Amino acid sequence: MYNDLAIFSGRAHPELAKAICDRLGRQLGRVDVFEFANENIFVQYQENIRMRDVYLVQPFSSPVNTSIMELLIMIDAAKRASAGRITAVIPYFAYGRSDKKDQPRVPITARLVANMLETAGCDRVLTVNLHAGQIQGFFNIPLDELNALYPVSNHFRSERLQDYNVVATDVGDEKRARDMAARLDMPLAIIDKRRVGNTGRTEAMHVIGEVEGRNVLILDDEIDTGGTIIEAIRVLRENGCKDVIVSGYHAILSGPAIERLKGADVREIVVTDSVPIPEHKRLPNMTVIPIAPLLGDAIGRIHSGQSVGALFQ
Repeated sequence: MYNDLAIFSGRAHPELAKAICDRLGRQLGRVDVFEFANENIFVQYQENIRMRDVYLVQPFSSPVNTSIMELLIMIDAAKRASAGRITAVIPYFAYGRSDKKDQPRVPITARLVANMLETAGCDRVLTVNLHAGQIQGFFNIPLDELNALYPVSNHFRSERLQDYNVVATDVGDEKRARDMAARLDMPLAIIDKRRVGNTGRTEAMHVIGEVEGRNVLILDDEIDTGGTIIEAIRVLRENGCKDVIVSGYHAILSGPAIERLKGADVREIVVTDSVPIPEHKRLPNMTVIPIAPLLGDAIGRIHSGQSVGALFQ
């Protein structure tokens, strides 16, 4: 059996790591993580972790590649310090869109990242809402995927929404939106969307389902540049919808996202804090749902050998 639980944070989202520790009534572990002048990352744990159950909190947020490399080095340092078990807590798993070879001569980067985590010495992974379910199968170590559906849907339940349809931004997101629709007892609609090359631009073509005279809750797993959301709003407006709520589990908000969302006529934008959201990106109509209770409860269950799935029953 492993000794005491130890939680450490990389530099990507220390506020989330602290909130997880508060949930569990524990102190955040002491670790030095910094870059030398040549951009080489250095890690040194400032307390004994021999045979301890170690959890390293690090979403793959901007700068993404630095966040990934930093976590790999933290895992290696923990392994060499004789940690009993190392769990990578990755609330947002970047490169999730590169989950298959859908064009000639392209990588499957999500699988590559999984391989790197295992090679570094990671024993298990805890994450939230992967872009695609098959990414779970890229790992040869245990992976627990938590679902932000529960805290986000609880927020919408508290708002007692009336005459709303849940809208999936494309056919691939149908199951995610259907689960939300079932939780909220709402009808489902789907946007017929196509992606234009590798530019990140999308075109919404049609709406599958009846939205005329209805309010809509648009659900996506992440809001990146906001292009998909804006296109969805456009085609939904053309089909006669009324109020619009936008929800994304991961608020990446890169490039023109904030300006696009500012210009969109939406009642509310609901996201989680799986990645850090700086103040200048927190719009007046944005609600941020804390993810620390979900992660903290899962860590407590993993450490004590209880079922993580029981959290969602």
